[in-house]
Amino acid sequence: MTDEEYMGRALELAREALDHGEVPVGCVIVWADGRIVGEGRNRREEDGNALGHAELAAIRMACETLGGWRLHRARLYVTLEPCPMCAGAIVNARIPAVYYGAREEKMGACGSILNLFEEGFGHRPRLYRGLRGEECAALLADFFNKLRREKEE
Repeated sequence: MTDEEYMGRALELAREALDHGEVPVGCVIVWADGRIVGEGRNRREEDGNALGHAELAAIRMACETLGGWRLHRARLYVTLEPCPMCAGAIVNARIPAVYYGAREEKMGACGSILNLFEEGFGHRPRLYRGLRGEECAALLADFFNKLRREKEE
């Protein structure tokens, strides 16, 4: 599969989150051999848990799939730029490459507000911005526009 196809799977997960009333964010983690070893989508509202981010769910699944916490041969694909919590989890899991679609102007920790990957931590993932970015951003914009309209009614 290509990077675009892996992001396509993350977009499918984002749409699933949308169907459940969540902010549409999806994430997949791919091992060096091309297998998807972890998947996740936003579940904060469903679970009533601030930790219900797509990246954390995908990291948890990847660790369970692989039987360990070091994801040093993985790539992470996520539809929205990771927040500080998720960027920290990525660093701690030793994920070497992160691909994201849309920028997160309010909470982005991979360049929009700050870039945790450029700080002095012992691990610094490579960052690839804007993969299928317009598609990811449009999905988020549609969600928030609909939310605003519903509040006005």
